[in-house]
Amino acid sequence: QVQLSESGGGSVETGGSLTLSCVADRYTSSNTYAGWFRQAPGKEREWVACTSIGTSATNYADSVKGRFTISRDDDQNTLYLQMTNLEPADTAMYHCAACVKGFRGSCFLGSDEYKTWGQGTQVSETP
Repeated sequence: QVQLSESGGGSVETGGSLTLSCVADRYTSSNTYAGWFRQAPGKEREWVACTSIGTSATNYADSVKGRFTISRDDDQNTLYLQMTNLEPADTAMYHCAACVKGFRGSCFLGSDEYKTWGQGTQVSETP
């Protein structure tokens, strides 16, 4: 079964940048949605961004729109989240996830619908 592994988290000052990576251990079918979620202490898991494998379609949460960019390297089975102009509210554990598209027309799905998850990588603000 496919496994996902995130990396790239760390501590950064307000206004700084980080790029997160998510590597799948095998080829990911084009019949797949992939996305990023985050969860801060005391808060519910929040959808951040997602994309359709095999197309250029992307979606972003309003809170990160214009600052974060989701991208892929399908040949390397890798998903990226480029984060710029980071804010204190961006502090969270970030997870990548994937699910089968089926007949659904958008990757904007609830976390319960994403069935495959990585272990997470922490993004924090430097005090």
